[in-house]
Amino acid sequence: MSLEQLIIDCKRQKSKAQEALYRQFAGILFPVALKYARNYSEAEDILQESFIIIFQKVGQFKSKGSFEGWLKRIVINSALQRYRKQAVFEIINEENIKEADVEVDDDEIPLNFLLQIVQELPDRYRLVFNLYALDGYSHKEISKMLEIKEGTSKSNLARARMILKEKVIDFQTNAHIQTSTR
Repeated sequence: MSLEQLIIDCKRQKSKAQEALYRQFAGILFPVALKYARNYSEAEDILQESFIIIFQKVGQFKSKGSFEGWLKRIVINSALQRYRKQAVFEIINEENIKEADVEVDDDEIPLNFLLQIVQELPDRYRLVFNLYALDGYSHKEISKMLEIKEGTSKSNLARARMILKEKVIDFQTNAHIQTSTR
């Protein structure tokens, strides 16, 4: 069945089409949920909540743009919805922000370690970091999505980068110590 027909059948709320849509896109959308979640279990919840919304709102998809992009946007919004009403954002004086450049040598740092340290970030930092660094949103867009000020977005990104930089340096130092003692 073509994607176009699958969408039409989902709009008609045909359960077999919904199941097929889930099977086709769950593997693509789960990593998106995992980026924004604190852990694997929370990512599963975000994915499930997202598919409920997808099935409810598939009628709103107007076949303009990428269907996969539309699905990813729903997953991101579902994840953000969990945090919007919590007071997870810290307002920091923008003058005190120092940009932290995180240089990563792909050969030295395992991807699962990078995912782990991003997931360990406090919510306010993880959300802004993912939106800005991984998904390419501007601070203006992030401020609207999270209902925060642009300066708060910038400060939370700077803090996230500092924390990640420290963890990467610690990892590299420990890896260097372990290889030099062998």
